[in-house]
Amino acid sequence: MSTTTLTDHSSTDRVMDSANPSGALKGRLGSLTMLNGDSPGTTPSTVAVSPAVDNSEMTLARVEEILLSDIGMSTLLTRLKQSIASCREFAVFLKKRAGIEEEHAAELKKLCDNTFRSEKRLEGRHGSFIRQFDETTAIHVRLAENGLQFAKALHQICDDLGVLVSEMEKGRKHWKIAGVNSEKKVHDSLLTLEKTKAKYDQIAEEYERARSGDKRTRDFKIGRGFARTGAQVEEDLKNRVANADQEYANKVQIASTHRQELLGVLRPQAVKALKDLIFECDASLTMQMQKFATLNEKLLLNNGLSVSPIKGSGNSQNAYSMRDVIAMIDNESDFNKFVLSMGSKLPAQSQPAEIKYEKHPALLDSAQSSFVSPPTPSGNPPGSQSGLQGLQREVSNHSQHHTQGYGAVVQQPAILPTAQPGYNQQFRQLQHQISQPSFPDLPRDKPVFGVTLDTLLERDGSVVPIIVHQCITAVDLYGLNIEGIYRIPGTKPHIDRLKSIFDNDSSQVDFRKPEDFFQDVNSVTSVLKSFFRELPDPLLTSALYARFIEASRIEDNIQRRNTIHELINDLPDPNYATFRKLILHLNRVQEKAEMNRMNSVNLAICFGPTLMNNEHFQDIANTRWQVKVIETVLQNWDSIFDPDPDE
Repeated sequence: MSTTTLTDHSSTDRVMDSANPSGALKGRLGSLTMLNGDSPGTTPSTVAVSPAVDNSEMTLARVEEILLSDIGMSTLLTRLKQSIASCREFAVFLKKRAGIEEEHAAELKKLCDNTFRSEKRLEGRHGSFIRQFDETTAIHVRLAENGLQFAKALHQICDDLGVLVSEMEKGRKHWKIAGVNSEKKVHDSLLTLEKTKAKYDQIAEEYERARSGDKRTRDFKIGRGFARTGAQVEEDLKNRVANADQEYANKVQIASTHRQELLGVLRPQAVKALKDLIFECDASLTMQMQKFATLNEKLLLNNGLSVSPIKGSGNSQNAYSMRDVIAMIDNESDFNKFVLSMGSKLPAQSQPAEIKYEKHPALLDSAQSSFVSPPTPSGNPPGSQSGLQGLQREVSNHSQHHTQGYGAVVQQPAILPTAQPGYNQQFRQLQHQISQPSFPDLPRDKPVFGVTLDTLLERDGSVVPIIVHQCITAVDLYGLNIEGIYRIPGTKPHIDRLKSIFDNDSSQVDFRKPEDFFQDVNSVTSVLKSFFRELPDPLLTSALYARFIEASRIEDNIQRRNTIHELINDLPDPNYATFRKLILHLNRVQEKAEMNRMNSVNLAICFGPTLMNNEHFQDIANTRWQVKVIETVLQNWDSIFDPDPDE
């Protein structure tokens, strides 16, 4: 009699409690109900027809015969292993599908949020267009929510399959060990029986030879050199045969008992348990696949209802389809409303002024002069020397009139003298002096423009240059609500004067007083940008320029932000401090974008080339990536820099 030793190559098996290896799963499976109303044990109403299977009594009997044979346990263990592998494969598929749906839904929702918050909306159309566009975007938000719910449900199925696989592996490991032990027990008893029988046959043959007088019978000696007689040897062999026969009979009884226990109790019990695990695993997998199919149907149905709701369904909130929403855009009405909104800018005088021809006074005769001589208290003629001296004194008083600060200039109306022969040229010169304020030239005692940040730090003792402090202060106090701040340039005379003031002694500047910058905030912003453009080395340094451009090309927003953050940390101390000061200030500007129309994109367009180029280096080909660097920093300023509590 022989037996088969069961083997298995699974390396992940773990021992399970032998009391009730699958009871928990059986109870849970019994309480589940299919999404279409069917129970796990019944055939789902929407399942495709399977190929015909022969379930006749003869087939079932043959299956039962194979399962109760020596190869039954190994067959069931292999089949259960296949079921577990199928569960794993489907779980992996669901996890990847959920990830795809989750990523798509998250990106769609992010797109909708960015569209709602986009500052460019202020530049586009309003009226019915913006309302219906918002409603179209809201439909996409609902589509994204449906996708997120679908992905969440798939993750739950994946988790349930993971629990199922774990329980099945425990049950399989338990019954594999139990089956191997029972088979090994019978196998060991049969080996012992064979050894006992061989010993018994050998002794019986020796006894037979002794009885027949065969000389091949071994001689037995007692003590030293004393041999026993033939009768004694025969008697001794007879006793040994009797003992061997008794031992052999006992071993046969033990082996028979073990064999009967294996075939009658242990093997049927293990076969039944493994069959239950296989059916439970297969039924659970089928149920989860049916649930997956139902979730797909629900996703498509919800998306369809979001895009095109059923009319008269009682849901008035989403009663219009996307096509209906877009059809509600009234282009003509939007156009009329826009034109009417411009009515407030219409001048009070609706009729245009009359167009008249007036000949220049220089072309008229002195007798036909169009100038009227104002009365003079001294009685001097208007064209006399004393009249010119009075006008020159007026010019002198005008040019010297400033109270406090570098930039205070008071504009006064000019006194126009009566035209006299030889007087026009002097009059025009004096009139030009009055209309164009003159500033005294200032020496460049402490130059700022065209000086490195390290030199300014060493000279002034401020890690952020004074000019940057002062210009930011002026814009924070007086320019955050000005439309087009940093985009609209200032006037050239004011810009040149402010630059000469800073080059003279920037420590004496106090832009908290608007008269110190001629109440011209746009000139202040032009001065600040000019300072950065004239740096010998750009603020973001030429050494890191190529790495900044490479980082700006990264498509993933998070990875691009982190890479640019690392490069900013590599900046020299003065550059880092100045850049941080500027970005925190520009964030305050973009927070007022509803009023100043300067969002992160517009500010990046103004400062990208300014902070990454200078007068000696102009990389026009990569301008868009320079803008992308500053835009990324402005959109993630709170992740890159710590807020300044003093500002």
